[in-house]
Amino acid sequence: MARVVVVGGGFGGLASAARLAKLGHDVTLLEASERLGGAIGYVEAEGFRWDSGPTTTLLPAVIRDLFRKSGRAAEKEIDLVPVEPAQRHRFPDGSVLDLPGASRAAQLEAVGSALGEEAGRRWIGYVDDFAEVWEALRKDWFERPWSEEHAGKDARSLLSSRLTLQKLVQRELRDERLRLLATHRAVFDGHDPRNVPAWDGVWCYVEQNFGVWTLPGGMGQLADVLAARLETRGVTVLTGTPAVDLVVESGRVVGVRTPSGSVDADHVVCAIDPRRLPALASYVARTMPAIPPSITHIGVVGEVPDLPAEVVLHGDPTLVLRTTGTAPDGAHAWTVLGRGRLAEDIVVALHRAGINVRDQVEVRVDRSPRELVEEWGGSPLGVLWQGRRTLTHRLGTRTPVDGVYMAGAHTTPGAGLPSVGLSASLVAQIIGAA
Repeated sequence: MARVVVVGGGFGGLASAARLAKLGHDVTLLEASERLGGAIGYVEAEGFRWDSGPTTTLLPAVIRDLFRKSGRAAEKEIDLVPVEPAQRHRFPDGSVLDLPGASRAAQLEAVGSALGEEAGRRWIGYVDDFAEVWEALRKDWFERPWSEEHAGKDARSLLSSRLTLQKLVQRELRDERLRLLATHRAVFDGHDPRNVPAWDGVWCYVEQNFGVWTLPGGMGQLADVLAARLETRGVTVLTGTPAVDLVVESGRVVGVRTPSGSVDADHVVCAIDPRRLPALASYVARTMPAIPPSITHIGVVGEVPDLPAEVVLHGDPTLVLRTTGTAPDGAHAWTVLGRGRLAEDIVVALHRAGINVRDQVEVRVDRSPRELVEEWGGSPLGVLWQGRRTLTHRLGTRTPVDGVYMAGAHTTPGAGLPSVGLSASLVAQIIGAA
């Protein structure tokens, strides 16, 4: 039985600890804050409750696999349900698209009806081209630890390509609305499409084929359920215990240093920004974190427009409205996220974008990008794309320090609940059973 220390109690750390404990290891999890979950959790005020981070996920199979590989099946503890439409997109010209998920035919019809038949055909053709990309990367990048030696030719070619998402979109999509649709995920995660590799557009294919999913009552449930699972699996959880650095002897990790002493380890899983650990910081000196958007949680009273779970208001600034919080009777818990030139109050910006509830706001919680990073101890959006070399500048699942592995948004395969969940699976594959 190996002693494994997991640094970080966000989704990546929780998933890694649960998997490794099920494999028979003696697992200790260190979390700097007083609560587990990282960006997964809740913000509460005066009877209103909002998800503190993501409200949906792609690839529900990642969560189901995590639960199955760490104990009871997901269906026995959580209720994953599809979100329809996946998003409502409002474009600067006034057109509105309710984009469905999990159906090629439904997307063809929806885009064609909202933006024109030619736009529908163009969009479906663009997404279809990612089918082979997904198959190549799924086998060699997402689902098993990367190996240059054993990876297929297609995966190696994709990961080394100079083609950017911006160039691909400009080449394939003439309609500016479709370009906004294709680059929205990358842009709202803080990236410039000119620096994002074209293959990262594969997430539009994933959304079309597997849909968008959520947990009624909030995605914050994941943190609570996984924390209970760690207890069941016998994981030692130390909250309020930041990792100061790794203890390395003769090139191999032997422990993690905390303010109250060192915790011995045969393996360490770093599920935080590696800049926070001096032993790893030098290896990622050429990377930068992707900065979160501005977030405002509002409690709204009275009648409001009938809106889906997520509304994307394209423009500068771009706003995302999420309507799925929990509120008292007769009220609504909304979250507004802003990215771009946000030169005015975000609720006023929402009003200018056509959704006016500013006189109905009863409760409000503002969270700036800086406050979010400080609260979470780093950016949950991981590493900023600065071109294809970002892949070699950031740390992969294996690190240069023997016995140290990476999980979470700052490593392979990237940010977002599906990617972070997959990163924990990759770590578990490498460390293996006790």
